[in-house]
Amino acid sequence: MNDVSTDVDNFRVVDSIVLGFSADPVLRWAFPEPHKYLTTCPTIIQLYGGGAFEHSSAYQLQNYAGAALWLPPDVHPDEEGLTKLFQDNFDGAQLDEIFSLFEQMDNFHPDEPCWHLAFIAVDPAQQNKGYGSALLEHTLEVVDRDKKLAYLESTNEANLTLYQRHGFELIGNIQAGNSPSLFPMIREPR
Repeated sequence: MNDVSTDVDNFRVVDSIVLGFSADPVLRWAFPEPHKYLTTCPTIIQLYGGGAFEHSSAYQLQNYAGAALWLPPDVHPDEEGLTKLFQDNFDGAQLDEIFSLFEQMDNFHPDEPCWHLAFIAVDPAQQNKGYGSALLEHTLEVVDRDKKLAYLESTNEANLTLYQRHGFELIGNIQAGNSPSLFPMIREPR
């Protein structure tokens, strides 16, 4: 597991996450056109999980085959930046649905300070090698040591079993209009 420490590393981590989310149900629902996905998704990653770079909680492994952005307690996504990005890219019913998703996400997010897994991704060509588990375990050791909650919203139902194997429990379902579901999950410290 390697910490991410330079701007070049940051860009490579974002690239890894963009690649890992290329078939993600929620992001591809929002950005079905490939060019729009590839040009907008890096900014979403920075706005939603970029605080991990500033707080030394961004990690990569195996030469960027996988990466994770964890927001430490009391570090949050850039809501103002995300609002502007979505207003610039959507209108009408789809914008309302996106804002509804974010409102529901806020409702499920724990009130107490917690570790928030903003993004975790593995290059599709490198999946099924245990990289996702390794990325989870690295920070969950800190979570347990510090006796903090961990929280995430899975945008892909296929990943729920991975999170459940690491102690996360499903606490609801987030869905708006025609969007795919997001799955908020929480993990008590061990």
